[in-house]
Amino acid sequence: MMIQINDAVVSLDVLEQFFCCDLAACKGCCCIEGDAGAPVEFDEIPQIEAVVPIVWDKLSEKAQQVIEHYGPVYVDSSGEFVTSIVDGEDCVFTCYDDNGSCLCAIEQAFRAGKTDFYKPVSCHLYPIRLKKYDTFTAVNYHRWPICEDAIPCGKKHGIKVYQFLKEPLIRKFGQEWYNHLCTVAKEWEKSQL
Repeated sequence: MMIQINDAVVSLDVLEQFFCCDLAACKGCCCIEGDAGAPVEFDEIPQIEAVVPIVWDKLSEKAQQVIEHYGPVYVDSSGEFVTSIVDGEDCVFTCYDDNGSCLCAIEQAFRAGKTDFYKPVSCHLYPIRLKKYDTFTAVNYHRWPICEDAIPCGKKHGIKVYQFLKEPLIRKFGQEWYNHLCTVAKEWEKSQL
């Protein structure tokens, strides 16, 4: 079953599944696992290009070489824009903290007040993945074994996917849409008792 809010069709997993990132456990491996970079919306490309000089010194030498040769974004085999990757793994915007955890150089620059671009909305929304169709956008919870530690962490703190992703959901769909989603989630929860 799915829930429709405006032109978005939301999977019930988004309302039901507990989730809260546990960076100490996963070390941010969602930025380095997979076979392609993070999905990028077309209108994000200029923002990503503009942030490259701001984060340049945070990037690895290999990432800098990839960006110099191919740019920060490319079109993958399915025809989608994605962030460029290093050695088939790390997003070019990956950097590491002293504990070996993977961080996003763009997000770090945003938090330091150096840019008003947070990071690609697909990254901000993860573990939600969006799929655009002609008349609607599917909003799905993406299950990935590397994120398994986020489920007990979410249960421990009583946080569901839609609650954990409040900020990016508002960024993508707006405050009114998110308020509606919360109302639907509460009604759905009551109906399951």
